[in-house]
Formats: sequence, C-alpha cells, structure tokens
Amino acid sequence: MIYLELFLSFFKVGLFGFGGGYAMLPLIKQEIVDAPHLWLTIEQFADIVAISQMTPGPIAINSATFVGYTVTGNILGSATATLGVCIPPFIIMLILSKFYFKFKESKYSEKVFYILKPAVVGLIGAAAISLVNKSNFIDYVSIILFATMFIGAMKKIDPIKLILAAGAAGIIIYG
Repeated sequence: MIYLELFLSFFKVGLFGFGGGYAMLPLIKQEIVDAPHLWLTIEQFADIVAISQMTPGPIAINSATFVGYTVTGNILGSATATLGVCIPPFIIMLILSKFYFKFKESKYSEKVFYILKPAVVGLIGAAAISLVNKSNFIDYVSIILFATMFIGAMKKIDPIKLILAAGAAGIIIYG
C-alpha cells in the first residue's frame, strides 16, 4: 500500500509541477511533509533538498528517489517514487510536442509562455520560503554563511576563494 501511495503522490507532483525541479518543491513538501502522509519532518525534507542539489540530475527526480528510499527503506521505494514523478511529464511532453511544432509561431503560444514565467518565479520563491524555518537558522554560522554568500555574489568574488575561506573558517570554528 505504501508503494501505491508513494507512486500516486509523486505522480501528482509530476503532473502538476510546472516550471522544473525548484518549482516542484512546494508540491513535494505538501505531499510528503504535510498531512495526510506526514512521511518526513521539515528538517528531513530540507536535508533531502540539500542532498538533491548536490547530486547530479534534476532536483525533482533526485528528491523523489531519496524520499522513496527514506520512506520505504529500499530501492523499490526509490524506483516507485522516481517513476511516479517521471511518467506524467513524459506523457505531457509527447502530447504537447505535436502541438508545439504545429503552432510554435502562434501569438497565443508566445502569450502562454509569457504568462507562465512569473508563475514559475512565484513557485520557486514559495519553495525557498517553505525551507526557511528555525531548525535551518539556529546559530551564528548560518548568518555568517548567508552574509558571505550575499557579499560574494554582490562583489563578484571568485567562488574558489570563497570555498577556501569557508574551509579555513571551518577549521578555526570546529577545530
């Protein structure tokens, strides 16, 4: 029964998750953290998102794979969740590709894509906001990390220098 629930939950994510992996995160959170399933805590979800970002591949597929394994404790759960999230977009793209090549020069298709862009930005913003909680920001290290990242991005500091500085800070702080 857990496999069917897992498949259907991620099928829903794949079916309604427009805008790519980051835009799917609020939907994934709703399916696995919120009622009725309550499979993971928000802290576990944040950890899975972090791991999914570090591993190669789309974040939605990586998240589904990790959640499937975490919930069931085996590879079959990973495969079930991964198939659930992959099948709907595959079918939708098969159908839409026929229409896209037929109507790609249409002013209506351009308007649809123009309208979808802000919605995708909103979904990604919702994903970022949903991951902000007390457990992710409990000490001064998080504040230093954010400030360093922000200043590095604004001043266009070489990422390698930031990584080396973070390593040195880690050695100093954690010995």
